[in-house]
Amino acid sequence: MSQVGPSIESTGLLGEELLEAWAFLSTGERVEGFRLLPPDEAEEFFVSLAGRDQADLLAALGRAERQIWLRQLAPDDAADVVQASSEAAREDLLALLDEVTRKEVAALLAYAEDDAGGLMSPRFARVRPDMRVDEAIAYLRRQARERLETIYYIYVLDGEQRLLGVVSFRDLFGAPADRTVREVMQSDPIRVPEDLDQESVSQLIAEHDLMAMPVVDADGRMKGIITVDDIVDVVQEEATEDIQKLGGTAALDAPYLDVGVAEMVRKRGGWLLVLFVGQLFTATAMAHYETELARALVLALFLPLVISSGGNSGSQASTLVIRAITLGEVKLRDWWRVLRREIASGLALGTLLGVFGVLRIVLWPSSEQAYGPHYGLVGLAVGFSLVGIVLWGAVAGAMLPFLLRRLGLDPAAASAPFVATLVDVTGLMIYFNVAAIVLGGTLL
Repeated sequence: MSQVGPSIESTGLLGEELLEAWAFLSTGERVEGFRLLPPDEAEEFFVSLAGRDQADLLAALGRAERQIWLRQLAPDDAADVVQASSEAAREDLLALLDEVTRKEVAALLAYAEDDAGGLMSPRFARVRPDMRVDEAIAYLRRQARERLETIYYIYVLDGEQRLLGVVSFRDLFGAPADRTVREVMQSDPIRVPEDLDQESVSQLIAEHDLMAMPVVDADGRMKGIITVDDIVDVVQEEATEDIQKLGGTAALDAPYLDVGVAEMVRKRGGWLLVLFVGQLFTATAMAHYETELARALVLALFLPLVISSGGNSGSQASTLVIRAITLGEVKLRDWWRVLRREIASGLALGTLLGVFGVLRIVLWPSSEQAYGPHYGLVGLAVGFSLVGIVLWGAVAGAMLPFLLRRLGLDPAAASAPFVATLVDVTGLMIYFNVAAIVLGGTLL
């Protein structure tokens, strides 16, 4: 750290360079670098860290420092730090908070981590509907001292804390002083239930282009707000999880370098075993067509070409459909529209590859010597097989995510390797049956 500290300090960009090097530093180096930061920059740096990194840093600091920095966080961010800490450290962290914040954090910890209630901040601007505009502005000035999450939206609540409406600070500030809040507010604002999944919350915020979203309980009482900066983290987390699943592995619960080898093996081994068992069915299918292969060994030459084309087609379709489902571009009811599109696309793509396959075999120099006297029929068998296998791959890859969503499972589980393995087995059947029809009476 002696090299990192002075060199960073001399450039005047200590915080930025420390953040870039953070993932590669040991715990001791992180603490030493953090303590080199000027107070204002240290606060900005600490708040910018992810919850897991904040928890690790706090664990390495003394109790007095830990209390100072933990109290810099908003309740929802403090709850993230507590959740990211070990079970043994959680009670100690909660004890470092003031009584009001501790109650707020404890309430947030009662929610599931990926529910709207687990994302929200309980500190939001609120006014009563019967307040005059000038009274509401004065009241907001007092609330601002409580470090509100945002003051852009002001929420209008009744005596039982039920959400009645919302008004932007700009509209409130520009309204006549003698008008009531009820007269300037927007009634029945968009809201989310406290148990709504975080992915659905992010879609709603993006759909309505909001900076914050109110969270209510089953009785309509407002519990907190979810801001767009919280959703940025959610989107990144969900996208990372989906990409990992698409790669044929269970989602990692931590940054790549923070996951131990044993945990990495556990996360990846399960899917590899499933895919391995799937490939065993491919071997079984090959054994079933052993006679055809023995009589027309030339068919084996094109097995990788034909089968991989089907797997690639299925992987493309599953990736596109999973992303469309995740973004809310397609719903379960749209399965028929997607199926029709993939049938058309699969036929077109299969025909394109089939034509190239036929030309590759027929026009290849010394085709008769390489593929035998019936090389033209072999080319047709490969061409027609490519049409069928690419079409089947596109349909299977597109429909599998819908099936998983219908069963209540994550569509991202329809990973590219899984789809490719499925298409491999069925593609063999298509290939050899087409070959039997085209080459019947000649090679077969």
